[in-house]
Amino acid sequence: MSLPPGFLDELRTRLSLAQVVGRKVMWDQRKSNQGKGDWWAPCPFHQEKSASFHVDDRKGYYYCFGCQAKGDAISFVQESENVGFMEAIKILAAEAGMPMPERDPQAQAKTDHRTKLAEVMEEAVKFFRLQLKTQAAGEARAYLARRGLQPQALDRWEIGFAPQGWQNLYEAMTAKGIPDDLLLAAGLCKKSDKNDRRYDIFRDRIMFPIRDGRGRAIAFGGRAMDPNDNAKYLNSPETDLFDKGRNLFNVRNAREAAGKGQPLIVAEGYMDVIALSEAGFGAAVAPLGTAVTDNQLQMMWRISPEPVIALDGDKAGLRAAMRVIDLALPMLEAGKSLRFALFPDGMDPDDLIRAKGASAVQEVLDAAMPTVRLMWQRETEGKVFDSPERRAALDKILREKIKLIRDPSLRRHYGDAIAELRADLFQTRRNDTPRFDTGGGGGQRRQWQPRGKFAPSMATAGTKASELATGTADENLMRETVILAIFVANLDQVEAFEERLERMECYNPENGRLRDALLRTIGEHEPKSVLEEQIGVHALENLMGQRHIAITPAIRRNGDRDLVRNSLIEEMDKLFARRGHEIEMAEAVEEFAAIEEGDEGVTWRIGKAALAVDPTTRREVEDTTEVVIADNGLALSKDERDMFRKLIETLGTGSEGKKSSN
Repeated sequence: MSLPPGFLDELRTRLSLAQVVGRKVMWDQRKSNQGKGDWWAPCPFHQEKSASFHVDDRKGYYYCFGCQAKGDAISFVQESENVGFMEAIKILAAEAGMPMPERDPQAQAKTDHRTKLAEVMEEAVKFFRLQLKTQAAGEARAYLARRGLQPQALDRWEIGFAPQGWQNLYEAMTAKGIPDDLLLAAGLCKKSDKNDRRYDIFRDRIMFPIRDGRGRAIAFGGRAMDPNDNAKYLNSPETDLFDKGRNLFNVRNAREAAGKGQPLIVAEGYMDVIALSEAGFGAAVAPLGTAVTDNQLQMMWRISPEPVIALDGDKAGLRAAMRVIDLALPMLEAGKSLRFALFPDGMDPDDLIRAKGASAVQEVLDAAMPTVRLMWQRETEGKVFDSPERRAALDKILREKIKLIRDPSLRRHYGDAIAELRADLFQTRRNDTPRFDTGGGGGQRRQWQPRGKFAPSMATAGTKASELATGTADENLMRETVILAIFVANLDQVEAFEERLERMECYNPENGRLRDALLRTIGEHEPKSVLEEQIGVHALENLMGQRHIAITPAIRRNGDRDLVRNSLIEEMDKLFARRGHEIEMAEAVEEFAAIEEGDEGVTWRIGKAALAVDPTTRREVEDTTEVVIADNGLALSKDERDMFRKLIETLGTGSEGKKSSN
């Protein structure tokens, strides 16, 4: 339906976004400023304790600094109520006291048709429920009783029965005056290819009504009573009411239960959902006879930020889990993740509940694995990695998977998690744990650990070693800040340097946050606004106002594209090279602290550290410091020799022989 010009503007003008959002959140009164229309609350779209969800009531715009949800009153109602655009307009128009414009005749006819189909489906629900109480359904009732469903549960789930015979439903519906075309359009009957007769689609089956988020009966799922039937479960065909890839079984009840704090559980079938719900796990849903679709994933995330995919622990269940992972990876972001609960081999949730009770299911749910761990398990379980080639093949597979994640910050965290799992598998020394390359180039490299006063929250190799590195940290921190400032002044360059910016480890959390915010501006129509929302205008002004930043040529002359690009390349090369140098020097320090007197390996490690500096940076060292050549022919600068002389004195070895050798 097309709305008349100005309708949406008038709707937004009449509404207060704070009032619309206020129905779903509890405002943080200390942080909010009602007089300025500035409201803060914990985000309704992801679980958090702090108030990171901001509403600008004057502009009619909301933004969450945690999960990046954003939009206006219409999008808020769509997301929070799980409704479409026009349904959200209806809700808001009623609240604003605005009559909806008249629909065009064609659109009105489609709506009227869907309304009639929904009425026909409700009549079918009544028919099937009545049939379950007849003598013909005795075997079906016995089966349901064996599955632990009491009469009250049958009523709650509106379970019914489609009797044997070709026209039971058809005759009952036509006797009520329902025309053939509606029975066909509702997916309840079919027309015979051999003659003009109509016949029922569902025969000799236990019937489960499928309702949408608004509570309308839109389809049925039928379980065959005949064990030799070709289709154990049969769903309604797609109709104007029913799109199986855009709906979930029990979605309405699950949304309500999840809103009360229950975890959203995604099971495989109707009986699993019913068993879970009856056992107290009310936020349970199931896809409708197909593998999970991207639309269904989005529906799940609108209900809960971290749905738990419950699957059988057999090979088929694992294959299903991997299909979900492959589908979800490009869609994952902060506030949208998955966990996987693998049930004991050969058992589904219904089996486990009947065998061991709800507590056994809770144990499985508590042990649910995050996506990254199940992805790792698939590629490593039962395999041997006893050669460099096999390890390289593993790295390649995982790297290709991680590249599918679009969010750069999340992609980097996945790389870190894989690196830890890899280190555990190969029993690598903790200090040698590689940072797993997430597609930013550079392959495997050691995880740089910031040292000294710029990393108070991170473990260092030791106080004595960190004290010696403070001067280098000062220089590198300044260089990385200049690099980030150049990007802030030249946001059009961020995408061109995306891979290198992703690889740039930051010396302090604030710079790391700025780096992540810069990466999130890629592909945005207004990157400056996105950056200001995440970092703050005042913070950015403070950064750019620092004297050493303001006099940087690439910032003073940011219209010179070549200068900006060449400056970024040169400064990032120097920063990466210096960090490689720090890694080698730190390892030399750690080795020195552990070796026996007389070991000459330290000189070799110092020389190796000198070679880690790229030619440009090495020339800077050679131009400004005295360089001596050790016995092994490697260059040692005066600063490096002084540093190790200081280390020896600090360690207090008391060995004059060892001092003179350095």
